[in-house]
Amino acid sequence: MSPRVPWRWIFRKRSGAALMLGICLLAGTLGGSQAAAEPDLWALLREGGQIVLMRHGSTFPESGEPPGARLEDCATQRNLSDAGREEARRVGAAFRAHGIPVGKVLSSRWCRCLDTGRLAFGHVEPWPDLEFAGFADSPEKTRRVRALRDLIGRRPEQGNTILVSHGFVIEPLVGAMPAPAEFFVLTPDGNGTFHVAGHLVPSEL
Repeated sequence: MSPRVPWRWIFRKRSGAALMLGICLLAGTLGGSQAAAEPDLWALLREGGQIVLMRHGSTFPESGEPPGARLEDCATQRNLSDAGREEARRVGAAFRAHGIPVGKVLSSRWCRCLDTGRLAFGHVEPWPDLEFAGFADSPEKTRRVRALRDLIGRRPEQGNTILVSHGFVIEPLVGAMPAPAEFFVLTPDGNGTFHVAGHLVPSEL
């Protein structure tokens, strides 16, 4: 899939006809690349051996944990909205329609992630290393990042491994803040590293 484009860079120091021409050419390039790449992405997933890194669906409220939120009590947390539940179901339906083999489904223990995994794939296993460990560096954050990168760098033995997490966990791995229920397909390179093969949002499915 085409990388996201920092539009403010495009508009800077451009004017008149040159600006309009640049926008038209760029729009045509992005649209053509996306249309051509999407079938290849599903074909890659059908072969198995990929890591699917997915953000939880839309929530209510849209951001920020309610005061007093507790990990063990979903009623105290920021949970999926109706739109978020529909996004998760749409992703799952697309995987089934394309015949994508699903192996392990691992998730942050926060309920919005667990519910996204269950609604999309029917089963989920909590994995704390998919949870946000804060902005400041700490031994625990370092350990979680290392564990997550180690998992992503290894090819799954069966099907594709699904990881459901949070935007701030996913962003440093893929270089972009994902939209709700957006998923990135990561291909392990066989030496403990990986590359981003592509990404899709529910509205494109």
